[in-house]
Amino acid sequence: MDLIAPDMTTLSPTPKMVKGDSVDVKAQDESLPRTPIMRQYELVERVKSYDPDADEDLLNRAYVFAMQAHGAQIRASGAPYFSHPLEVAGILTGMRMDAVTIVTALLHDVVEDTAVTLEEIEKLFGKDVAQLVDGVTKLSRIELQSDQTKQAENFRKLLLAMSADIRVLLVKLADRLHNMRTLHFVKDPEKRQRIARETLDIYAPLAERIGIETMKDELQDLAFAEINVDARDSIVARLSYLREEGGNLAEKIRGTLEKLLRNEGVHATVEGREKTPYSIWRKMTRKAIAFEQLSDIMAFRVLVDTVGNCYQSLGIIHNHYAGIPGRFKDYISTPKPNKYQSIHTTIIGPERQKIEVQIRTNEMHEVAELGVAAHWAYKQDAHSHDGSEYRWLRELLDIVEHAQKPEEFLEHTKLELFQDQVFCFSPKGDIITLPRGATPVDFAYAVHSAMGDSCVGSKVNGRMVPLRTELQNGDQVEIITQKNGTPSPAWERFVVTGKARARIRRFVRIQQRVEYIALGRAMLEKICKQEGVDFGEKPFEAVAKNFQSSSLEDLFANIGASLQPARDVFFAAYPDRKNRPPEKELSSAMIEAAQKLQKRPAARTDAPLALKGLIPGMAVHFARCCHPLPGDEIVGIVATGRGVTVHTTDCETLDSFRDMPERWIDVAWDDEQGKEADKMVGRLVVVLANKPNGLGHLTTIIGKGNGNILNLKITNRTVDFFDILVDVEVKDTRHLLDIIAALRASNAIIAVDRAKGR
Repeated sequence: MDLIAPDMTTLSPTPKMVKGDSVDVKAQDESLPRTPIMRQYELVERVKSYDPDADEDLLNRAYVFAMQAHGAQIRASGAPYFSHPLEVAGILTGMRMDAVTIVTALLHDVVEDTAVTLEEIEKLFGKDVAQLVDGVTKLSRIELQSDQTKQAENFRKLLLAMSADIRVLLVKLADRLHNMRTLHFVKDPEKRQRIARETLDIYAPLAERIGIETMKDELQDLAFAEINVDARDSIVARLSYLREEGGNLAEKIRGTLEKLLRNEGVHATVEGREKTPYSIWRKMTRKAIAFEQLSDIMAFRVLVDTVGNCYQSLGIIHNHYAGIPGRFKDYISTPKPNKYQSIHTTIIGPERQKIEVQIRTNEMHEVAELGVAAHWAYKQDAHSHDGSEYRWLRELLDIVEHAQKPEEFLEHTKLELFQDQVFCFSPKGDIITLPRGATPVDFAYAVHSAMGDSCVGSKVNGRMVPLRTELQNGDQVEIITQKNGTPSPAWERFVVTGKARARIRRFVRIQQRVEYIALGRAMLEKICKQEGVDFGEKPFEAVAKNFQSSSLEDLFANIGASLQPARDVFFAAYPDRKNRPPEKELSSAMIEAAQKLQKRPAARTDAPLALKGLIPGMAVHFARCCHPLPGDEIVGIVATGRGVTVHTTDCETLDSFRDMPERWIDVAWDDEQGKEADKMVGRLVVVLANKPNGLGHLTTIIGKGNGNILNLKITNRTVDFFDILVDVEVKDTRHLLDIIAALRASNAIIAVDRAKGR
């Protein structure tokens, strides 16, 4: 290709459009490096080679307009700035994108970096181009710093823009690819590191998600070369050594496979592919293995004409070479979310080498290389190719809606992008793709948000299982819902999808707000009582705005969440009370009240076991939310009128006392004095199979474990199982754990654990 460099100084700031214009100019400064610039007619010929009906006039006008708009601007490399949008357009012609996308690539920086307005773009090039340029421009408006909030906000804008038209993402990816190819010209090492890390974290996974494998590989490798140059150089050196040692080994294997298939009547093309340095490094890191232990450094692709030929080739190869167990994947019958299809198998192949073989049709190979771009139809309405067809994109947009903070959104989004998939089935046979490690709760949210919110149980392959069960490839999952069911905060500990975590956190935030409002109100009522003032809402409503609260509920919530001291709010509402002598410390008043309770008859006013850290004679109660047992880490909470309530340190109820440290007392079990004390009560949550004598098994096992059932309550009942709360009298934590272990060994017991916060 005959390429020449333009003279940017000869261009006027106001473009003049002439059909078929060809601009030949030379470098503005002879001291700067000469950069080849694709000629105007060459760009048009590239597009028309795969799309003969492309709008030639539109392409010509965009070329000249962009060149003149960028004028004498220079990149960090010293090249004319126009070389960048032209290279981006060139990358997209390699993906055979339509003329509108190529024009967008040429114009993607003019609104941001020149005096050109979006209105001018729409007037000169049409609404579609203007919308795409606007989508790409919005992404560049926030210069990404190390500040994670800005990074998350920029990525959020990318998702919203590409949800309207996936071509926005294609232009942005091509833009990032060219920037990465020229990253070495950026002088600031911190900036290079930031751009490389962002590429690895966000743009490479996005390229993978829309199936552009070649772009993903190059983005990853360019970023890897900047982030960990030593590791990359080491891997490249080893690969070079293997190539030298192996000589023409790869060619021998390729030829042998091709001849084998041809002799069996299958017309196939076999290609060798070396794993990229980044992929090698990531696998070594993830599996904690050495370079020598990798079995798929060299993979071979078998390209055939039909799907039938794919399975025929698989049978021929497996008939001649031993397969490695556990290394077979059929992505033809169950494609990846990005439409990738292929059969993967690892064999002890020709020359006794362990190799990976990928079998696919030529059409599948095109999709694997170009992803969404391979399906682009130039004569159809562009809206038929927008982001709405991508389920994963809808999942990310749902996260945008429900994440509270940009940082949280970025965290959840990375969960969606970075994990390997497992394929599960609904009872109707629909395939649901989930990250590896996903649970039935993740499955429920993947089907529908409402199903996740109301999920109360699950069956996997027809058998009731706990909601934290890790799903495997091929599992059939049935979700059991309840009309008034709500997400459990405990689910956040085991879900792995960003969508599930975002929905659970949203529910928890709503619940916390209700609790904070009630707690904040109670704290103000208590202070009013101590100060001898009748509680009323109007005085506090009048001062709410003084504390950046738009409503009285917001003020109560801020007090309950410890964002605003309750006494400050009280004195703002009643300023005349500020100079009065202070009342006794809250904790002292509570302790005094608790000490008086020792004279009152009350249930369990004495601790069954002696406790360290209590004032002699203080009334003690053991919390019924967490049922503490000897052996648990515990803490005491002082309550007016009740003495001290003992909780386990991981009890969820303690969250409501975080902003009241004066009510906390350090307590511990006194093992020496408590050896002969009465037994304590532990609570179990049991999921019991609905089978004959199931309840008998439960009670028998507890009895054999020397546990005494004090109470048993069925909390949920279905055709297949019972949810049961069981209060068991035991000596200590170890005694209860022994009973739990025995219960788990029974086939009648689906799940059992200690109750927390019930």
